[in-house]
Amino acid sequence: MPSPSAKSLLPLLFMCSLCFYPVIALNGDSEILIRVKNDMVDDPNGKLSDWVLTEQRSPCNWTGITCDAQNQSVAGIDLSGFRIYGGFPHGFCRIRTLRNLSLSDNNFIGTLPPQSLSPCSHLHVLRLDSNLFIGELPDFSVEFGHLQVLDLSANNFSGDIPASFGRFPALKVLKLSNNLLSGSIPSFLGNLSELTHFELAYNPFKPAPLPFSIGNLSKLENLWIPDSNLIGEIPDSIGKLVSLTNLDLSNNFLSGKIPDSISGMSSVKQIELYMNQLSGELPDGLSNLTTLLRLDVSQNNLSGSLPEKIAALRLESLNLNDNHFTGEIPESLASNPNLVQLKLFNNSFTGKLPQNLGKYSDLQDFDVSTNDFSSELPQFLCYRNKLQRIVIFNNHFSGKIPESYGECKTLSYLRFGDNELTGELSIKFWGLPELEYFEMLNNRFEGLISPSISNARRLTNILISGNNFTGEIPSKICSLRQLIAVDLGQNQLLGQVPTCITQLHKLQKLDLQENMFTGELPRNLNSLSALTELNLSVNRFTGNIPPELGNLPVLTYLDLSSNLLTGEIPAELTKLKLNQINFSHNKLYGKVPSGFDHEFFISSLLGNPDLCSPDLKPFSPCPKTKPGTIYFVAILAIGAILLVGSLFWFFKVKSGFMRKPKSRWKVVTFQRVGFSAEAIFAHLTEQNLIGSGGSSQVYRVKLKTGEIVAVKKLWEGASKPETETVFESEIETLGRIRHGNVVKLLQCCRDESSKILVYEYMENGSLADVLHGENGCASLSDWRTRFTIALGAAQGLAYLHHDCVPAIVHRDVKSSNILLDAEMVPRVADFGLAKTLQREAGEADGAMSRVAGSYGYIAPEYAYTLKVTEKSDVYSFGVVLMELVTGKRPNDPFFGENKDIVKWVTEAALSSPEKESYNASHSCSELSQLVDPRMNPSTCDYEEIQKALDVALRCTSAFAINRPSMRRVVELLKDQKCATPRK
Repeated sequence: MPSPSAKSLLPLLFMCSLCFYPVIALNGDSEILIRVKNDMVDDPNGKLSDWVLTEQRSPCNWTGITCDAQNQSVAGIDLSGFRIYGGFPHGFCRIRTLRNLSLSDNNFIGTLPPQSLSPCSHLHVLRLDSNLFIGELPDFSVEFGHLQVLDLSANNFSGDIPASFGRFPALKVLKLSNNLLSGSIPSFLGNLSELTHFELAYNPFKPAPLPFSIGNLSKLENLWIPDSNLIGEIPDSIGKLVSLTNLDLSNNFLSGKIPDSISGMSSVKQIELYMNQLSGELPDGLSNLTTLLRLDVSQNNLSGSLPEKIAALRLESLNLNDNHFTGEIPESLASNPNLVQLKLFNNSFTGKLPQNLGKYSDLQDFDVSTNDFSSELPQFLCYRNKLQRIVIFNNHFSGKIPESYGECKTLSYLRFGDNELTGELSIKFWGLPELEYFEMLNNRFEGLISPSISNARRLTNILISGNNFTGEIPSKICSLRQLIAVDLGQNQLLGQVPTCITQLHKLQKLDLQENMFTGELPRNLNSLSALTELNLSVNRFTGNIPPELGNLPVLTYLDLSSNLLTGEIPAELTKLKLNQINFSHNKLYGKVPSGFDHEFFISSLLGNPDLCSPDLKPFSPCPKTKPGTIYFVAILAIGAILLVGSLFWFFKVKSGFMRKPKSRWKVVTFQRVGFSAEAIFAHLTEQNLIGSGGSSQVYRVKLKTGEIVAVKKLWEGASKPETETVFESEIETLGRIRHGNVVKLLQCCRDESSKILVYEYMENGSLADVLHGENGCASLSDWRTRFTIALGAAQGLAYLHHDCVPAIVHRDVKSSNILLDAEMVPRVADFGLAKTLQREAGEADGAMSRVAGSYGYIAPEYAYTLKVTEKSDVYSFGVVLMELVTGKRPNDPFFGENKDIVKWVTEAALSSPEKESYNASHSCSELSQLVDPRMNPSTCDYEEIQKALDVALRCTSAFAINRPSMRRVVELLKDQKCATPRK
């Protein structure tokens, strides 16, 4: 037995052991963290470099580790955004005090079987979003009773939502959006009584209604389920969500009326039901939602008149666009003091707008376009001087624009086209200081274009065609250096075009057709290097056609018809890659240049009786030169040759002037090559020319060694800023890249006037050549070859986005910039527009000076924001993937008017009666309507094509945030293996 003194020491020893317990525990936690780091995590960027055992052995100061302030135990591990790799690091959960495990935005891969999660049952927060996990959602055991936050969004989880997800008694946040879940939304999720945030958006669920049990979630604040194949009516139980502030069920297939019970959502601030099939009138119950801040039910099939009670709402934003509403807008709507945004476009509203609209509110955004409104515009629309946008095109508005609009200094965006507005525009209205977009097309405006327009320094678009404007173009317009589009056509303008217009270097469109302009065409138009469209037709221009028009690098539309132009058609214009050209009905003469001597151009040349051609009817043959003239020219030529030869001999022999100079070329070699730069130049002849673009020509050069290379020669006079930019971008990008799916730059040569780039030669040309060429696509007759090309191109782009530092955005991804070698292995090429995402100080966030890329491949947000991100390339790749499946060009006439391949495939994917997307089970017969008929896919191929189309649809989402990264695209494509073995 212990002695009495020993007994007295026992409590003291017990207390001391409690003091040392946190230290012992922390020591064990440190060892666990180190072991998991070494065994389960790949940290390429060294984010966890300070995870090192020291004498103190405490991890509380390590990166990503948080400890409880009272007992200094490890409470949280947050490695979000560290870009680390590995499988799920379940070893972290051996730390029993751990409550928060956040691994968001990394590259963790693999599945999540129940056994890997079982050590984590004591967690309160588990965030695994934005990783690369696959397989079915994990089936959680009952021990996860403390879990409050579960975020598995933005992964590749598939299948059904397990029943265990309805058994989280403490769960407040459940996020499963942006996955590949294919079951229906289960009713047992209504058991999550503590839930406040519920997100299931952007999953290919099986078409099914929103469960009635959703009304049981009385504490729910955010319900976010857009683009999830919801069908049927909105359940009446939605009105029980008394705590809900945000309801988003947009982009589904909901039908019927909005239930009257919606009035029970007393806390709601935002309702988004656009892009559904809802119908009927807006319910009277909406008038009870007096705290509603935003109502958005756009792009549905709702019908009926707008109820008077809607005006009683204290709305901040009212968006009813893209429906079938009728009737007049109640005058009481103008009394709403909170109205900031009013969007009623694409409906059938009639009558006049409330005359006090804007008088009592801070209205900023006003869009009522494409309705049947009439009468005059409300004069108080900008009464509070907050209004930024007025969009009223395609109505029947009449009368003059109120004088008060000229005082609205905040206006930046105006679209008044296709109405019946009249009168002159005030001087102040022309010169609004914040104005960026000015569109007045097809009205009855008259008067002069005021010189005060020079005050609108931010202006990018002036579109006023189809009116009765008179007088000359004021030279002050040349001070608007941000202009992108100028359309003054179909007016009564006269005089000469100001020569200073050539200073508008960002100009992409210039349309002056059907006016009364005189004088010669402006010279130095080649300075407009961004110009894609030039229309000067139906005027009274005289003189010759400027040859420098042929130097415009991206011009695709040229119309000079119905003028008084004389002289010959410059041969320089044949260098242009034009979609449309027209010289008809002028006074041109001489021989038709060989580039236009084709029946395709006959209609563009008619009306010039003195044009001649050796074989193009109905033009007369060109007269032959008289024999005497030939002899005279020959004698002069022989004399000139003798004279030059004598001078050459004199300087060489007598003065030594012609000694061989040193090479003038500056050569940089990027790969080991077996040829010199001089060996290249002799082969840059017409016979070896295989392609020509807006800034360069491409040659196939076979060297004496038998090696074949591709040589890109930039146009002569390559000192232009845009050509220099293309060259520098190409060598800066390709010179430091080493990847099997990116074309190799071997060498570059330059001097004062020429620039040459030497690449590895791709025997099969571009994907566009093989896919859309005249000889068909025999080499792409099977799906496996096309899939291999898609995967290789995706890997090349993923390398540029994720493995290059800084990241590189290509900005012109298209099938003609994907080259194929002899084995049909793809290489991403043509980096003339590429841009790194490393921003210099003061540089805008990815902003471009003009839209770069190719029509049909450009992401929608890029065209109007000029913001470039990796997601711009992702969209373009999605278009290429659709090309590979369908065999059609992005803008194939087959699609019909105002449609491209993205819209065509998207509509086809939603065309079945159940509105399934193509990641669901479509039959081969349904899918064959999209598949290139030159392929003969097997049943297994069809399964893979379905999955590839789903990837393409994700890549071409209208919202950049919803597009996967290229790294994720690669993983999605690699996961395309058919469930049935191939024969």
